[in-house]
Amino acid sequence: MNSGSVSGQSRSFRDFAAIAKRADIIMLDDQARTDSGGFQHNGEVGKLIHGILGWDKLIPESMAQYQAHKPWFRLASKPGPEARMWMIEGLAGGIQLWWHMVSARHEDRRMHHNPEAIFHWEAANEAFLLNRRPVATIGVVWSQENTDFYGRENTEERVDLPWRGITQALLRARIPYLPVHADHIGRDAAGINTLILPNLAIMSDQQVDAVKRFVARGGSLIATGYTSLLDHSGEARENFALADVFGATLTRPANLFAKDPTEKMAGEAYHTYLRLETATNRHPVLQGFDETDILPFGGLLDSLQVAPDAIVPLTFIPQFPVYPPEAAYMRTERTNIPGLILREGPNKSRIAFMPADLDRQYGRTNLPDHANLLRNIVLWATQDNIPIKVQGPGLVDCHLYTQTHRLVLHLVNLTNENTWKQPLDELIPIGPLKISVKLSSGITGHNVRSLVAGGPGSTIAGNALTSSVNNGWCHFEIKSITDHEVLVIA
Repeated sequence: MNSGSVSGQSRSFRDFAAIAKRADIIMLDDQARTDSGGFQHNGEVGKLIHGILGWDKLIPESMAQYQAHKPWFRLASKPGPEARMWMIEGLAGGIQLWWHMVSARHEDRRMHHNPEAIFHWEAANEAFLLNRRPVATIGVVWSQENTDFYGRENTEERVDLPWRGITQALLRARIPYLPVHADHIGRDAAGINTLILPNLAIMSDQQVDAVKRFVARGGSLIATGYTSLLDHSGEARENFALADVFGATLTRPANLFAKDPTEKMAGEAYHTYLRLETATNRHPVLQGFDETDILPFGGLLDSLQVAPDAIVPLTFIPQFPVYPPEAAYMRTERTNIPGLILREGPNKSRIAFMPADLDRQYGRTNLPDHANLLRNIVLWATQDNIPIKVQGPGLVDCHLYTQTHRLVLHLVNLTNENTWKQPLDELIPIGPLKISVKLSSGITGHNVRSLVAGGPGSTIAGNALTSSVNNGWCHFEIKSITDHEVLVIA
């Protein structure tokens, strides 16, 4: 019984990748969400584990039907919507449902009803939930060594927040991605055109070489923070191992484990900003920021030497007082310290290195400016090579799969006043949504079916939707989603 948390595996002295390499099945003890991870954590965990276990194997997950975490009430029923959404995200990520209740006798019998409808739906649609492979053009790279040897006693700050920030930004932008283990970059790069390394400080020489080969073949790269500054065992390198790819070189040695002596003036963050380039035609990554010349940052930066062919659209503004209001003005309005470095790589690849750790800051503060900038950088790096587009209101988690002669798209509606604080007790429908899916070879897109049809607990499969096909894309509309929708495109 393993948890779905890589940090949790480290605290238990378990090597998740080594276990998965030897296992034919993973029994997952990841019973409920946390406020920070949200329901989407379960979908992500399914793909992360399948990435090291294989998509031909199963991951049954023990899912609590009692009130689990913040607070614990082992004998009281979890609200139905809370239990249901955790199970739905698990299905979307390739996890098999396994309800969990404490004791054989329950005075709170409401928990008996929680799994019933979703189990009926799963049974009716099992053919679309197995024997499938994920479709995504973006891989977000992770390793447990980054947690062990860089995260150390402060994993949440150094490793978990950057990962959470970039993946939440992708979710918010409705961009599907795959977790890719750093040892499997060469193996899993097929179909992926962009790798994201969120503060992946620990990188072995072999992993560095795999990234360089990926870029040399025309793959794009996004990296943040201290990526590649430590070797496989946590020893500091003199420079970024990917410095020639980033187009950035340290001007002095970096100490990744030293506590910064600078006092924070804005709660958990530093009162710092990023200045946007002031040229008339701003870079595409700054789209949507026409009415501002600064963005909130929250971190600290050191000087870097930047390659002549690089573009620096963001520079650092040092900290200045927050209080009293009369003192809240910039002491230094402009520096040449880069917050973002962009360059063109070989074979039309694109490189974005972000010393400004906006992935970590977004994971901490949830500021929309950070998410929008991260989205813009991803779209620029991928050159808009994203296999799905979803237009309409709400927070929607998107998972796309391929099966023989068809695509299967999971849409999970995370829109709710309790999105970031459990428990959820009401489902709020959203819609309409306009959806476009890039078709794979042999799939015409003329047959689109809904497997949920808008109602909680519905087992009606095969409701046909009107679709159109244009330039290899299938277009259709969904009137409403309550909790989730699953579309089969053939």
